[in-house]
Amino acid sequence: MTEGLLNIDSSAVRKPRPVGLCQWAFPDPRGANALGLVARGGDFEPETLLEAYRNGIFPWPHEDEDFLWFSPARRAVIPAGGLHISRRLRRSLRKGVFTASLDRRFAEVMAACADREEGTWITPEYQRGFRKLHELGWAHSVETWNAEGKLAGGLYGVAVGGLFAAESMFYRVDDASKAALVALMAHLEARGFLLVDVQLPTPHLERMGAITISRGEYLASIGRAVRLDVRF
Repeated sequence: MTEGLLNIDSSAVRKPRPVGLCQWAFPDPRGANALGLVARGGDFEPETLLEAYRNGIFPWPHEDEDFLWFSPARRAVIPAGGLHISRRLRRSLRKGVFTASLDRRFAEVMAACADREEGTWITPEYQRGFRKLHELGWAHSVETWNAEGKLAGGLYGVAVGGLFAAESMFYRVDDASKAALVALMAHLEARGFLLVDVQLPTPHLERMGAITISRGEYLASIGRAVRLDVRF
């Protein structure tokens, strides 16, 4: 259980505002190539991004090409109630090492996630699109703060119905990104969300409860999740 482990300030969360119809028609993700590439082209307008997530597709810029859309054959997800918190992390959180907030520093969290020595897919065009989505109340950030009130870590993603599609996370203090994930799951469970999509499996995410399912299972799961009448 994640409840009660972190003090979470949700006062900055905005209600989602309506967006227009997407001008693009995404191909069926089941036709993705061996790398999971579904389509190229389009834009990062809010309606385009939301249409992609509703169809099990996410943007993943590569090198000099921004508008690439993917749906991998194997997808990593964390089901509601499925987060694993180690005893060490649980003890740390109970000591009040971190506090958490939602949507207070969205742009700063995105910029921190993009600040990687090895390079990043979080391009300027991608960031502009997600900032627009955030202003409309669909993209969200979780921030974790240390005892001195400094930003220690965080994550961001998109909420559609009962699906939260997590995009990236960062930390400046050990365990700060894990604490952000704990805060996210606690909030989503309280709001009635079904699923957190973390895209691709990593040992770190698997230790925290991520499981890997097939594309078909994922599409069936989000088909149910995005129709839920719940809000971030």
